[in-house]
Formats: sequence, structure tokens, C-alpha cells
Amino acid sequence: MKTYPKFKAAACHISSVFFDQDACTDKACDWIAEAARNGAELVVFPEAFISAFPVWAGVWAPVDTHEFFAKFAASSITIDGPEMAQIRRTAREHGVFVSIGINEATTNSVGCVWDTNVLIGDDGSILNRHRKLMPTHFEKLVWTMGDGSGLRVVDTRLGRLGALICGENTNALARFALMSQGENVHISSFSPRFPTHPAGQPAYDLEASIRLRAGAHAFEGKLFNIVSSSFLQPDVIDMLSRGNAAVHRNIDEASRSVSMILGPDGAPISEVIRDEEGIAYADIDVAKCVVPKQFQDVVGYYNRFDVFSFGVNRNAHSPATFNNGPVEPEYGEPQWKGVPELEIAG
Repeated sequence: MKTYPKFKAAACHISSVFFDQDACTDKACDWIAEAARNGAELVVFPEAFISAFPVWAGVWAPVDTHEFFAKFAASSITIDGPEMAQIRRTAREHGVFVSIGINEATTNSVGCVWDTNVLIGDDGSILNRHRKLMPTHFEKLVWTMGDGSGLRVVDTRLGRLGALICGENTNALARFALMSQGENVHISSFSPRFPTHPAGQPAYDLEASIRLRAGAHAFEGKLFNIVSSSFLQPDVIDMLSRGNAAVHRNIDEASRSVSMILGPDGAPISEVIRDEEGIAYADIDVAKCVVPKQFQDVVGYYNRFDVFSFGVNRNAHSPATFNNGPVEPEYGEPQWKGVPELEIAG
């Protein structure tokens, strides 16, 4: 008979050290070690944890944000850089899988940054890199569009792991692309705040939207969903508001995100963290995904593939094609392919 993985997962509700990639990297490694000491085998970090979610783009006019964008670009990192190497070493040292959000830089342009999720194996290898397909609302002012090359589910000893970033968890086709690959553990990473209206007006409820879409994906896919969101520290709000009381209020009163872990019925199986930093833990038993599939399996019998068809373009974007040699790896095949394996101590 088949056996199914059982493990403990950790969803980090954590604040970035804004515009400081080294401090964020050190903090991530400390939290990985803490989660591992508590028995976690999968440790999940928020969207753009290294090293800033661009909340300023939602509260300042574009002409007033050049200072922030310059710092944002300067603190972005590459997939094969020293920050990722340090996190990979830590994952290997503790024998845990790590999912982490980064602002990904490229050697092709000093101002091009992707909103990227990286999945790291318990041996320190990079299992997948997914770039957010479409930045949401004001995020378009800072992040470039990703592509389908990272719409992949990775088969691991913990089960089949997939990940989407923030608003992508509302994209039914992106979610189905992962479900169709047998996903049974999903990772959802989110921002700390998402201001959409002036303070005091009815606005986007980030917590409600996270609970709704995370629960929907867990329920529809009959899978576990690990939700990790950022926490915004008061000193960061002060820094981003630059003494402007209206801007400070807009950020401070915007609804807060939450971190939690949900089961295949869409209900939380961990504590829900919102108002402080912390780690939400839950025990995951992939066997619990089986019986719900008997009721509704949208990638199995509960569909009509003779009626509906669905395709995914996994080609990575490239700024140019050169006839005298291969495409630069940065925009062609995922960058770690063809790049010498980073030396991992241990």
C-alpha cells in the first residue's frame, strides 16, 4: 500500500529589514534555525522578504518615489548571489526545505526587478524559481512581469510542493496549473499591508482576502496551504511616510495580513498570527488529501477534459536572441541551470 508524507510546517510572520539584504538574510537564517529546532521540515517566508515590499508605491505619487526605488533596486539580489548561498547552506545544515520571497535582480538591467519565490531543498539545492506573473495594482511601478517557467510543482519527500505569490492566488488558471501537476502542499506568500484608499474610507481587506483565497485553493485542490505574510514594523511606517501625517495614516490604518496553515477542507489547522512577529506551526499528513478527492477532484474525475482544454507556456522571457551563441541564462533557462553548483559547507 502507498504511504504518504507526514511533517511539521512553519509559516513565518516576519518583518523585513527594509533595504538591507544582508540583515534580511541573517534574520532568515536565524528563523530557519529556530523553526528547525521546533521540528519544522518546511519553513516558509513571505513575499519579497529580501528585502522590502513596495508599500510606498501605493501611498506616494510616482514622482515622489525615486529615492525608494533606488534603494529597492540596490537591495535586490540574484539567484546565484551570496545571500541565496547563505540561505542554501542554512537549509542544508538543518536539513529543511525553505520557501522564500526575494526581490530578484538581473545582470541585464540595473533597474529590472522581479517579485520572485525560491524553493530550496533540504540538501541546499534550488528546486524552483517562480517569478510573479503579473504585479498587482501599484506594484507595476516597481516589479516587472514574470513568465511561466516557474509554474511547476516539485516532487519531494514532503510531497508535491507548489507556490504562488500574493495576488496570483486569485488567478484561477495559475492555481489550476499547479493543481494539475498533483500539488498537495501549496505555499502562499503575501505582503504586510496593501493600501488602496485614503484612511477612513472603505478599503481592501487584506486579511479577509487572504483567508478567502487561501481557503478556496485548499478546498478546491484538497490540499494543505501554508500562508506566510510580512509584518510591518512601526519604524518602517515612519521611514516610508517621511513625516507626512496623511501618508503615515494611510499605511498604518491599512488592513494587516495574516499567516497560518490550512488543511484540505480550507480551515486553519494552526494559530493565525496578525499583530506581531511569530511562527505558525502545524502537522501535515498528506494522507488527509486522499478522501476529499473522492468527493470532488477537479484535476481528476470531477472535470470534463473533453469540454475544457488548458495550456501553459513555460518559455522564459528573453530580451534578445543572439545567433552566434546561446541565450544569456538570466532570461533563458532558469539561471541556476548551467551555473556551477554553489559550494555548500557541511
